[in-house]
Amino acid sequence: MMHRRHLLTATAFTAFSSKAFADTTKPAGNMSQLTQRMIETNGIRLNVAEQGEGPVVLLCHGFPESWYSWRHQLGALAAAGFHAVAPDMRGYGRSDAPEAIDQYTLFHLVGDMVGLLDALGARTAVMVGHDLGARVAWQAAQMRPDRFRAVVGLSVPFYPRGKVRPTSAMPRSDSAQFYQLYFQEPGPADSEFARDPRLTLRSMLFGASGEGTAAARAAASSGGAPPSLGMVPKGSGFLRGPGAPAALPAWITEGDVDFYATEFRRTGFTGALNWYRNVDRNWELQGSLQGAAVTVPALYLAGDRDFVAIAPGMDQLLANLKRFVPALRPIEMLPGCGHWTQQERPGEVNAALIDFIRSLPG
Repeated sequence: MMHRRHLLTATAFTAFSSKAFADTTKPAGNMSQLTQRMIETNGIRLNVAEQGEGPVVLLCHGFPESWYSWRHQLGALAAAGFHAVAPDMRGYGRSDAPEAIDQYTLFHLVGDMVGLLDALGARTAVMVGHDLGARVAWQAAQMRPDRFRAVVGLSVPFYPRGKVRPTSAMPRSDSAQFYQLYFQEPGPADSEFARDPRLTLRSMLFGASGEGTAAARAAASSGGAPPSLGMVPKGSGFLRGPGAPAALPAWITEGDVDFYATEFRRTGFTGALNWYRNVDRNWELQGSLQGAAVTVPALYLAGDRDFVAIAPGMDQLLANLKRFVPALRPIEMLPGCGHWTQQERPGEVNAALIDFIRSLPG
């Protein structure tokens, strides 16, 4: 079913462009402070955090996050002379969350970003994405180089389209399955994560961090259970083990966890998980893009403790990434950093982003 607010808005304003729906609640003429507003794009409403004036830099978060994961980048990019824009992506935060699973393909998500540029009155933008947001960024740059003049991927690199449906190639055994397979069935993961959103977020944020990865390796070397590399035992859940310690790493505060938990306590996790439930559908829809390169200038950054960057086979993909992204700048690996790149290493990420954007033609 169509979200009620979506239905009412679409009925009243179908004849108008995305730009007509921009909510002008932000202070007029003052972009020195971070502001938020709702923007109509691609048939839904997105909550957008923004700061600064100048060329647009679009920041796309991943799972399980929100615009807030770019809190360290918004001000830095604004101070450097850019208009930094970080939406709650479709299904997250205060943005609309369509009920139908098939409304969360990469094509819908890229459409949201194109419509967002239209609403902002921006002809082009630099696209920055983290985690699944990086998949959106790479896809946007591949499909619409006329709108996205450069791309930065954090954690997740560009993946060329494979020969088979993604879920058919995901690891599984008689006793366990890859976490994205566990996410496929509506219900189990949604309920598990929603039982205690604060515990869920606190555990995930620590577990995939550089400190969490180091702790898991230390436990394994002392005779404990080895890191699972994303495998979920059959009949069990995703959240296992001791969870986060009493004292969090310096890069994340209890207040940060509270922000994320409050958002997911209100929305649940279904909208976010629906992104994963379209991995095979994405593959089917990408047939016309088979063999197409990402041609715009590109940058890839990741932590050397990121479970994505150290996954089996990733070394080969990264070694050959320039074949698929010919304008790729030298890959940057951040020592000791885990999966939450821009939150764990904000200073280094900000410097890399600003240097890259300033080096672009024009």
